[in-house]
Amino acid sequence: MLESQIIHYPNLKTVLMVEGLLKKSSVLLTREQIKNRLNKKVMHQTLNVILKYLEDSGKILDGRKGVLWIYNPSHKLEKAIKEGVEV
Repeated sequence: MLESQIIHYPNLKTVLMVEGLLKKSSVLLTREQIKNRLNKKVMHQTLNVILKYLEDSGKILDGRKGVLWIYNPSHKLEKAIKEGVEV
């Protein structure tokens, strides 16, 4: 996404609100479902900027059918990856 095309950047409160909603959801959510479940109105373009950021940081999968939270900050998993032996 080009910076010149972004009309409105989200504030941190909005990013955290979207992130919290996606964390709590155990099913795929469409963009419309996300906008309807949020406490305040969010412009479609602003939501797209937030979802792009979360996808780039490895926290969500954004597919044709919806958005799904995938990030798992497991300390055991981190330790296993660090100590693992490559075959």
